[in-house]
Amino acid sequence: MKSKLAYMLAPLLVLCMSFSFAQERTISGNVTDQSGMPLPGVSVIIVGTQTGTQTDFDGNYSINASPGQNLRFSYLGQKTVTRLVGSSSNIDVRMEEDAEALEEVVVQGYRTATKETSSISSQTITSATIENRPNANLVQTLSGQVAGLNITAATGQPGAAPNVVLRGQGSITGNNEPLYIIDGIPVDANAFRSLNPNDIDSFSVLRDAGATAIYGNRGANGVIIIKTRQGGYNQGLQINYTGITSFSTLQDNKYDLMDSQEQLQLERQLGRGRGSILSEAEIAAAPTFDWSNFFFDTGVTQNHTLNMSSGAENINQFTSLGYFEQEGILSDSDLKRFNIRSNINGKSSNDKFNYGLSLGINYSESNEPNNVGGSGINRNYILGAYQSVPYITADDYTNGADLLSPLSFANTPLFLLDRLRTFTRQEDEVQLLGSLNASYKITPSLTANVVLSSEFRDEIRTTAEGPESFNALLFAQGKDPSGTQFQQSTRQFSYNQVTSLNWAKVFGKHSLDIGVYTEYFKAHFQEFGYTQEGLDPKTFAPGDGSAFIGDNPDNDFYVDSVNANILDSGLFSYFGSLDYDYDTKYGFAATLRRDASYRFSGSNRWGTFWSLAGRWNIHNESFMDGSIFNILKLRASYGTTGNQNIANTGTPGIYFDAPDRTRDLFATGTGYGAANALFLSQIGNSTLQWETITTANLGFDFEMFNSRVRGTLEGYIRTTTDLYLESPISAINAVTELNTNSGELENRGVDFTLNYDVFRGQDFNLTLSAVGNFNEQEIIDLPTEDGTVIDGGLTALREGGRLDEYYTYRYAGVNPANGNLLFLTADGNVTENPDVDNDRVFLNSNRAPDWNGSFSLQADYKGWFTTVQMNYAFGVDRYDFDLSGFQSPDNVGQFRTTRDLLRAWTPDNRVTDIPALNATNRALGGSSDRYLRDADFMRLRFATIGYSFPAKALEGTGFSKVSIFANGENLLTFTKWRGFDVETLNATNVTQSRLYPTPRTFSIGFELGF
Repeated sequence: MKSKLAYMLAPLLVLCMSFSFAQERTISGNVTDQSGMPLPGVSVIIVGTQTGTQTDFDGNYSINASPGQNLRFSYLGQKTVTRLVGSSSNIDVRMEEDAEALEEVVVQGYRTATKETSSISSQTITSATIENRPNANLVQTLSGQVAGLNITAATGQPGAAPNVVLRGQGSITGNNEPLYIIDGIPVDANAFRSLNPNDIDSFSVLRDAGATAIYGNRGANGVIIIKTRQGGYNQGLQINYTGITSFSTLQDNKYDLMDSQEQLQLERQLGRGRGSILSEAEIAAAPTFDWSNFFFDTGVTQNHTLNMSSGAENINQFTSLGYFEQEGILSDSDLKRFNIRSNINGKSSNDKFNYGLSLGINYSESNEPNNVGGSGINRNYILGAYQSVPYITADDYTNGADLLSPLSFANTPLFLLDRLRTFTRQEDEVQLLGSLNASYKITPSLTANVVLSSEFRDEIRTTAEGPESFNALLFAQGKDPSGTQFQQSTRQFSYNQVTSLNWAKVFGKHSLDIGVYTEYFKAHFQEFGYTQEGLDPKTFAPGDGSAFIGDNPDNDFYVDSVNANILDSGLFSYFGSLDYDYDTKYGFAATLRRDASYRFSGSNRWGTFWSLAGRWNIHNESFMDGSIFNILKLRASYGTTGNQNIANTGTPGIYFDAPDRTRDLFATGTGYGAANALFLSQIGNSTLQWETITTANLGFDFEMFNSRVRGTLEGYIRTTTDLYLESPISAINAVTELNTNSGELENRGVDFTLNYDVFRGQDFNLTLSAVGNFNEQEIIDLPTEDGTVIDGGLTALREGGRLDEYYTYRYAGVNPANGNLLFLTADGNVTENPDVDNDRVFLNSNRAPDWNGSFSLQADYKGWFTTVQMNYAFGVDRYDFDLSGFQSPDNVGQFRTTRDLLRAWTPDNRVTDIPALNATNRALGGSSDRYLRDADFMRLRFATIGYSFPAKALEGTGFSKVSIFANGENLLTFTKWRGFDVETLNATNVTQSRLYPTPRTFSIGFELGF
């Protein structure tokens, strides 16, 4: 018991201990197998160094090591053993047989299998390719590393969740993100802002029905299983520190914007704005102020992680402390977080009972500008950075009151400068993630297991508009004092429990593994908020209530408004799995799951999901003897999964979206004579159920030429039925749509991974890799008479088309006769005046890429190491509404414009791509496909170079590891896109512009091991 307690307390003691290191001495001993026979050729390595030796013919070895270091003994077919060097100069080791010691473990949801006996489609990314990268959100590190996983940045806001889609978008209105599970804890995408990426040991991405059907109505979009780092048994105390400093800057653009002289001359030409009243000399003397450099700046990031691990014979632990602080490149955007993680694993002496505890405590503070992407000239800092006229400078600002009269759009940057100084928006989050797993071997073949996990998240969001700000004064409606403060507190708790019995038996060449499971999930959400109108400027402080103005009989302006909400969600499931193998040549797996969801009515609450998967290890056939293949496996699977997250409102989260669409709902409001009234707000549909995705998958795994060439190739068809859509109904009840399950969608595609070890040696290694996905999407069925869903936007749906397919009239260039814009009718005829309703056509393009993936290189040479990763996406089309604004003649005098306008049509310049500045139909251009652009790209997504000092150089220093490195993200992009970031993409709004771009980031760091 004392020994266990000592190892448990070790991480805390190291914070106040000083270390002394003894002189190196010779350690010798003998290594035997489980029967006591000597083992020759056992590898003996000093952990954390490159120093090592092997046992001789009699199992003897000798190596120079220092007290406190660890010796690792490894041998083919034996379990690896680690021993701490202490006061004794003799260490004997007895190893145990482990037939699967060199088998790669494949995560199969609630169970694992070896690489040879797995029949599913999955890919695992280890910490070696994700650690020490500058991403605040750990999911971003997966970008380009997993075939079929398309990750695009939604914003450059520090810690923001990216958009993640696996093998194409499978839902029209529902959530399309994978299910995330961290150490057995189901979480949503919002959980990762507060987590430390350096605590992660591996990601396993499950793609086909054979892997995901066991997750039932939560597995439709794939599953990403995340494991955090663990300690090791029989391991002395190891301490590791990593420090990284990063510098982020705005990426380049190709908009070629005018300077002040050009802008003022154009205003003078058109008789608008300040330029219309200035002389030539005054125009020549005007300053050019770069508002982009004002609202965007270099962001500095500090990232520090200290972790400690140790282990005794029957217990081990891993403890991590993390601090992260990132300045966003956009003014008033940042993230600060603190992390504590403790993972403990243990087992009984007879190895029948095993347990593990995982606990993470995280706290974050985030300043996040709101209204980014909007058109508010007094709200969106991005608009101020991009489109502010350059002849107005920051020195022109005095205070908010002076901006009230005269109100001018040209003062946009001053409105926003005032907002920077008077507006606060902060989110504080406390997050606790905990899980406990335990297993007991009832018999050698039968094991009982339980995993208990929970997440607690408490968030307070505060926004405040100072009483003397321009916005407060503008909207105060004559009230004095003005100002607004809003505060929202939310609390979310979820609990998940999986209980199982697993039976595994080998009968000669036959092996069978059967599991039966139950799963219970419950989540609770509660929020409360208020809005205070009226703040006393003498006592105002953001988030504090001392400046609140109380209500009075003469003025209800100062009455607080409040809101509150309580939501619950729950699931219950029972399911089973079966895995069979014959002689490691043939095998199949099956799963069957029954799910009950709180979202649906009692008569339609239960659903059944299933899968079948099979494999043929062709390389184990006798006719493959002597072939170039080390591994050649054929896999196939077919099955169903569900998506119960049928609506994606984004608030308050996927657990609680659309909880009551099966019910008739009423809303309160003002009726006749200003009396309180009750109104029908929703007609329920008791037949609603989850969306169902049926997936067929066929794949090959191969390794050739002594595994020098490795890869996978697989094709899939994912068909979504019972799509959740709103069907039109009669408006007789003042409700025009009914929530229904109708429609069908299909994704067809190919995934591939390829790795080639160009050089493999003791001193030099070089590996080239490629990852890719091709996905084709088609809407099979829609619940309308003509098979289309069309509204007034730039996208629409049609049978035979893609999701969010662009639907508008087509731009045909500039009329050389008069400078007007030319368009095509639906029949392909040229016109200056298209019918904006009847001339719209489907353009067979959308924002989703046809191809996406990466090419990468990994190399190391005598301690030097480097990695280069190039991401790509092809077949992407996006609207460039920023360019639309820069090219709009109507913005002259109010906003900054591009030099493109200098080549506008004139009687002397008739052949051009820019219409006349006074073209009579110029307003029609923005609603056409004129600004629909090719957004394909090839990007240097990540590059690193570093050096690890050899063990010999560290002798006598007290360090077991010293590494230094430098890396970069988004370093170089090849694209036709003219904007600041081709990849930043809003998930739901195709017309949104002025988004927060992801930055270019450079980092330097070092890692120390003790």
